[in-house]
Amino acid sequence: MEPPANPGDSPVELELTVENVESALYQLYFDPDMEHKNVAQKWLTQAQGSAQAWQFCWALLDPDKLPEVQFFGASTLHTKISRHWSDLPADQHEGLRMQLLSHILHFSQGPKMVLTRLCVALAAMALNLIPQAWSQPVADMVRAFQPQKPDSEGGSGAEATQDPHAHCLTLLELLTVLPEEFQSSRLAQARRAQLREALAGEWAVVCPMLRQLLQSQDSSNKVKEKVLRCLSSWVGLDVPLGESHELVQDCFTALSNPELFDTAVETIVNVISQPDCQRYIDALVSLMPLVLGLHDQLKTAAQDGDMETSHGICRIAVAMGETHSRVLLEQVEHWQEYLALVNMILFCTGVPGHYPVSETTSSLTLTFWYTLQDDILSFEEEKQVVYLQVYRPVYFQLVDVLLHKSHYPSQDDYASWSSDDKEQFRIYRVDISDTLMYVYEMLGAELLSNLYDRLGRQLMDPQQSAVWQDTEALLFGFQSIAETIDVNYSDVIPGLIGLIPRINISNVMLADTMYIFIYCISTGLVKPELSVSSVSTLKRICRECRHDLGPYAQDILTVSQDVLVKEIHKSSQSMWLMQALGFLLSALPVEEILVRLHSLITPHVQQLDTLAQQEPNPKNKQSIIHILGMLSSLFTTLDINKQADSLEGASSPRPTVVVVLQQVFTLIQTILSKWLDDSEVVQAVCGVFDKSVRTLLHDFGPMVAQLSGMLGQIYIAFPQASALDLARQMVHIFAGEEQHISNIKSLTEVLTSATLGIFQQGPRDHPDIAESFMHLHAQILKRKPDLYLSDQLDVKALFYCGILSLKFPETPTVKAASLFFTELLPRCKDMPPLGDVLQRDGKLLIETILEAVGGGSPRSLTEHFSEVLLSLNRHCPALLSQWLKEALQTPGFPSAQVSTEQKHTFSQQLLREQTNKRRVKEIVKEFSLLCRGLQGSGY
Repeated sequence: MEPPANPGDSPVELELTVENVESALYQLYFDPDMEHKNVAQKWLTQAQGSAQAWQFCWALLDPDKLPEVQFFGASTLHTKISRHWSDLPADQHEGLRMQLLSHILHFSQGPKMVLTRLCVALAAMALNLIPQAWSQPVADMVRAFQPQKPDSEGGSGAEATQDPHAHCLTLLELLTVLPEEFQSSRLAQARRAQLREALAGEWAVVCPMLRQLLQSQDSSNKVKEKVLRCLSSWVGLDVPLGESHELVQDCFTALSNPELFDTAVETIVNVISQPDCQRYIDALVSLMPLVLGLHDQLKTAAQDGDMETSHGICRIAVAMGETHSRVLLEQVEHWQEYLALVNMILFCTGVPGHYPVSETTSSLTLTFWYTLQDDILSFEEEKQVVYLQVYRPVYFQLVDVLLHKSHYPSQDDYASWSSDDKEQFRIYRVDISDTLMYVYEMLGAELLSNLYDRLGRQLMDPQQSAVWQDTEALLFGFQSIAETIDVNYSDVIPGLIGLIPRINISNVMLADTMYIFIYCISTGLVKPELSVSSVSTLKRICRECRHDLGPYAQDILTVSQDVLVKEIHKSSQSMWLMQALGFLLSALPVEEILVRLHSLITPHVQQLDTLAQQEPNPKNKQSIIHILGMLSSLFTTLDINKQADSLEGASSPRPTVVVVLQQVFTLIQTILSKWLDDSEVVQAVCGVFDKSVRTLLHDFGPMVAQLSGMLGQIYIAFPQASALDLARQMVHIFAGEEQHISNIKSLTEVLTSATLGIFQQGPRDHPDIAESFMHLHAQILKRKPDLYLSDQLDVKALFYCGILSLKFPETPTVKAASLFFTELLPRCKDMPPLGDVLQRDGKLLIETILEAVGGGSPRSLTEHFSEVLLSLNRHCPALLSQWLKEALQTPGFPSAQVSTEQKHTFSQQLLREQTNKRRVKEIVKEFSLLCRGLQGSGY
């Protein structure tokens, strides 16, 4: 048929004729112009609402029309019956029903879409007439589709020439849409209840017919599939399971037919998922063996990788277990059957393969475990104990299964997965994590111990060949529980923290889980009783794994900062924590280091500022030392040198650390002005700069002048070893730099002058100052010996200080003095002031050493003296020979225990060795034992 001559005309003005309806349908289906389609659609909707639609719909159903036209006719009929029923006089009802039945019979061969719409129209009509005007709709429909005998006169029955198979399918279609139309209709509540009751009464006719068709050898797969769908449809009406469980049992036989498998699963799941089933306990119990009977088919399917079959059977088992868990738990005499079902579901949870790539079944089971646990825990205590006895072991197995299922595939396999598969797997792991967290409520501390023991065995036992996935899964399990439950009170946590550094981080998946886990554990920092274990672990992890911690840095910093500000830990743990954060910051991008460093130290600097303004008292002092110690600890590990060196052309982060120090500098001067005579505070101040200089190296340059001035003032006012140690660091780094040499020179002269004063008064009470002073001058001689050419440095006095320091009983002081002489002696040839002092006082040096070796100093110090002797023999052997001869001629020197011959032998042996340090030590040691009368006494 041709479309209208002028489709642009407004169809609203067109007359409601069959021709015009068809033209509009052509326009709707075949006109490419969207505007025309919309106009046609609007007009056709109005046409359906008109009174004439009762007539023209039949014309559209003519056998010669296009299927699209016939479909519109059938749809119009349904619209009129369902929405405009009251327009039709009652005396026309019977005629309409006969006409509808006749058309349905005619279309039983197809097209399918037209047949279904006609069936829906008849169902809508039945819903308008039941129960008053049409008391037995199902019986009448069944009768209408019975094959008629050739001599029958019944006009409404199926004609003999029609296909009985098609009729059977048509009847099943009609019976399937009837409950569906009821469910989708808009009905008043009272009318809905009346219809539901009437239809449920019809089930007595439908059920035996469906059983007969399902059991019949003659029924085709198509018919059986339609039977299954029909049962699913009626189940929605809450038809009593007690009257249909035999039909449901028949559905289980359909599972062995591959063509019917999916539909049978859908139907069985629909039936047993009806909560109303719980009223029919006997029927439920009778279905249990059938569900359990699928276990072998399930195992075979899982083994063969048949995902569809295992998925389907799993759905049935879960529907049974989840919908009726409480009812089935209460059937105590059937407890073994229900336990078998639970184990079958556990098998489904652990089905082989990786979700979602090689299995899709396991995720279906997770909500079952929540339901079962809730039901068990809802019983009163006495019953609960019994159920827990049976099901706790199952839940422990479940944990094993879930951890195994959370395993990543190998890195190569995982790399080949699509992004969608990866995302599904991520969500699946979140679901597993939630389940583990929930299960913890039932299993409690024993679950944590269980996981801890397994991780311990994996990491400690060399026999265990654990793959990285096993370790990752256990950490994932811990993390799942730790995320919402305060596990830090668990006694396994300290041990667990101790295991972490043993983990070999071999890939990014393991690393990710480990760091999320570490973050969960780092919340243990807030427990004082866990401080040692959690802080030391965090420090170790931040040191060894800092380059992988980027994504979690902010979280760790936040928790740590909170802990530090609240002063939860003892001082030493706070220092460790700052060192951990130094490592952590070191590995971040440059621009991040600065921002985070600033936010980390600001609260502490503000507190220091407040303390600096207050009058000194013991409490203030401890707080000041604590904060300065934390800053020192941070700078100890904030190793940004490597990073800065690798950033060619990029701005170095180190000068910015100097800016931070410059801001703190004035504050520290204020503190010093009040605490200058307190060695602990001065030591803490020097500690901050000492660590900063070591960390920043040459970038500390802008502060050399300020710090040199301050150090000189500190030392003149109150000499302390810590100031000398800091000066030594500055000499080490800056003495070779032209722009800093005058500051370094002035500082060393001020410090030397003040220390010589201490030596003149008698240094015996200050071994630490003597030690640090010797180290400082050893460093000057090593880095910048030119400083000794200054008129301001009294070289003779320094040489004499060295000799006095050799006489101290404290090992560190003697060691430092020995180092001073081993640095000084090689420079005597080239530097006249040093050469002169050696010529003049070298004999005194030898006498001091011989006296010490001969018994004047502890025996443990002889190896340090031997180094000075070796250096003398290397750099001035003739002088050494002369001094030894003169010194050893004195009777009874260095000891009455040694003979002239033994002294001569000692001199000869010593003078022969100019390179072999070990041999010189042996010679000096042997002579020392002789002098002390100990040789041959077992020493």
